[in-house]
Amino acid sequence: MKRIGGGIWTSWRIPGLNQVGQTGWTIRVFIRRHLLCYYETVNNDDGVLHSYSVIFSLGSFMMNSIVPPDAKGRRIICDGDYATVRYVGPVPPSPELWLGVEWDNPQRGKHSGCHQGTQYFICSHPTGGSFIRPKKVCFGVDFIAAIKNRYGFEDKQSEKDQEVAAIVIGKKTVELVGFQRIQQIKSQLNKLTEISLRECVVCDSGQKGEIFQTCPNIMSLNLSKNLLSWDKVADIACQLKKLEILDLSENKLGVPSDLVSFTSAFINLRVLCLNGTGVMWTEVLMYSPMWPLLEELYLASNNITVLERPVNTLQSLKILDLLNNKLIDENQLQHIAYLPRLEQLIISNTGISSIHFPDVGYGCKSAMFPSLRSLAVNNNKIADWSFINELDKLQCLQSLNCKNNPIMESNKNIETVKQLIIAKIGNLKFLDKSEILPKERQGAELDYRKIFGNDWLQAGGHQNPEKNRPNEEFLADHPRYKLLCSKYGAPEEGELKQEKPFTLKNQLLNAANTPFY
Repeated sequence: MKRIGGGIWTSWRIPGLNQVGQTGWTIRVFIRRHLLCYYETVNNDDGVLHSYSVIFSLGSFMMNSIVPPDAKGRRIICDGDYATVRYVGPVPPSPELWLGVEWDNPQRGKHSGCHQGTQYFICSHPTGGSFIRPKKVCFGVDFIAAIKNRYGFEDKQSEKDQEVAAIVIGKKTVELVGFQRIQQIKSQLNKLTEISLRECVVCDSGQKGEIFQTCPNIMSLNLSKNLLSWDKVADIACQLKKLEILDLSENKLGVPSDLVSFTSAFINLRVLCLNGTGVMWTEVLMYSPMWPLLEELYLASNNITVLERPVNTLQSLKILDLLNNKLIDENQLQHIAYLPRLEQLIISNTGISSIHFPDVGYGCKSAMFPSLRSLAVNNNKIADWSFINELDKLQCLQSLNCKNNPIMESNKNIETVKQLIIAKIGNLKFLDKSEILPKERQGAELDYRKIFGNDWLQAGGHQNPEKNRPNEEFLADHPRYKLLCSKYGAPEEGELKQEKPFTLKNQLLNAANTPFY
């Protein structure tokens, strides 16, 4: 074993392979940086054949104790926990090098970056920091090393390959890859269009141009829960000219260094997942010029509480996911109400209880959310029927998901509530993912018209159109009632004296605690 060029070489010789033209095979295993590689020399009649390949990344099996020069600010993993390096240097009285880190999970830490009265770094949580030795830390592996670990050496080899291309390192058997095998793997990687490297400790793009040479056809890439920054992501993406779908969830990405130059890296990006990254809406608007053609943006679980109106940005957005962000205030939604192409909005578990489109009155269509076809408001605090009334103002709304709201639990029979929602929102075609058939809509609207017929009469309604003047309060509570009378005819007095429809009567009688408006 000897050291060459910053690495360590060792050799095994496998004599007498009994193959025509071969007199021996020497395998050298080379350890350098985080990669375990081999270099084989095969003597044959035509001369000497050399081939080289990576066996596996040591980042998968051991922690890199070498501290990179740009360690401060880098993401690391230690014993399965993620952190950001905030300090590199000695911590007296110890003369040794220490890393001051801020843990993603503050319960993993011990202090706020202060030791014996000296503040070495600042943490956002009083117990989010600690000092650890570099040898315990993994700074990650480059993209190509990660992709070869996951995809390059998992395919089954032939019996012949297994016989002549295996060595034992410690207790681990490592299958080596011959020259033909290397070419086969390169061909396979070249064909990949969808790749997942979730939790593969990816931290860097690797050698310049290597990604483009190895796997240029990637269209969908999952890099969630790695050790990346925006700059490193851009280095990777700029080599993937066909990239359309990118998942960066659960990465603490920091601030991009150059928004203008990074635009070319994401020029074809249509779908971006930033769930659990800690990104704020103001940062999204700041970074959005990098994604000029973005159609789907997923921002779940980011503690977003404030929205601002996008100006000359995100204009191509069709899907926006704000799941698990505590917006609460309905006024926040008005800031995103004029995204011209937004078709699907997910605001489940945001604490919202009301919504209002102030640009028009009841019975009219709003200019807000002009293209919205699907809305998800599950697991919120919606208890008032005015919320449902407002949704009828949306021009294109066809699908509503509203499970686990007080309004859905106001009656023991959930089907009763669903019928009322169907009657109140005229264009609705799907409710909680169930299709609304024409007969179901007709039945719901006729029942609604009968149930509230007496209220309509008492409010000034009349079968004679010239005398039909229901008061403003009734029209505000039942904005579609006038339209239903036009569609099915005004209810007759005799009709209103009949027993209430079975599907609604019992639950309506028990709904005293929750008004239906």
